[in-house]
Amino acid sequence: MTTHLQHNQERLLQSLLTGKLRNLAWSEVVELIGKVGEVQPHGGDEFAFEVGTQRAFFKRPHGHELELEEVSRLRKFLHEGGLYAAPSEPDQPGRMVVVIDHHSARLYQDLGGSRPEHESTLKPDDPHGFHRHLIHRKEAHYEGERVPEDTHFYEEVAKHLVQAQQIVLIGHGTGKSSAAEFLVEYLKKHHSTVARRIIATEMLDLSALTEPEIESIAKKHI
Repeated sequence: MTTHLQHNQERLLQSLLTGKLRNLAWSEVVELIGKVGEVQPHGGDEFAFEVGTQRAFFKRPHGHELELEEVSRLRKFLHEGGLYAAPSEPDQPGRMVVVIDHHSARLYQDLGGSRPEHESTLKPDDPHGFHRHLIHRKEAHYEGERVPEDTHFYEEVAKHLVQAQQIVLIGHGTGKSSAAEFLVEYLKKHHSTVARRIIATEMLDLSALTEPEIESIAKKHI
């Protein structure tokens, strides 16, 4: 029904259908409805809009733009007439910030802005860390041995990083005590393409790390 729309009209329609529009000029409304249906004068300032099997009456506003309530009513009318927003493409993360230790990894997707968005949390199969070599080694019954890393945990993190264009890692400790460094080596060995997208690694006190500080780190590495 909308294949004959010009690009700017298609964008206008999609914005209207998804509820992104708050201000809408009357001239744009008349032009758009004329493209997807019919507009018929009904005396004075009133017009009949027809889309699909639906017919509704709208009045020309006193100003140049429709009131918010009329925009909402127009959106509902278009939906009832069979028009719906096109499926949106899934957001692709530009930068991902990974806060990782041997207990869990927090991933923040930065979708074009500097503020980390869409936080998700991954945890190892033993979320309390009893099989990690830094914490509760004795309880894990690995006497005299270093507790092995759970590669499944790092593989799950890697899967979430595949679509990232840039990656910032935040961890603590060094060498074998650092989950961030282990992740780097794991990615180099098993996901070299992902590893090459790591633009920075920072070691901080994760117990005191706040959300604003994570946001600040994301901004610093733009």
